[in-house]
Amino acid sequence: MTSQAIEGACAFAWRNYLLLHSGISENDNRRSALHRYVTHLRGTGEDSFDLLQIAAVAYLKKLDELHDERCARLAADQVLAECLASRKSQQTPGPDAKSKERTTW
Repeated sequence: MTSQAIEGACAFAWRNYLLLHSGISENDNRRSALHRYVTHLRGTGEDSFDLLQIAAVAYLKKLDELHDERCARLAADQVLAECLASRKSQQTPGPDAKSKERTTW
């Protein structure tokens, strides 16, 4: 899934970006910057396709806002970290989860 995840996440983000920015060329430099960023993420061990998509979209948005690849990477990494933290908190029930289940009967 490695190559497919990278290509799919990049294609998703780039298609949406082009829909919002009609004057951008299909071969704009931002596209290769996006591919480098997502490839880097995959290299760090992130292989969740939906998270790669989120990070890719966030990267392009931040690249437009900040006009700097390094700053855009850091900002997109922050968005990704927040998504991961949110998922983790949704997956692990709190210490009162069992006692709340018992009281609802």
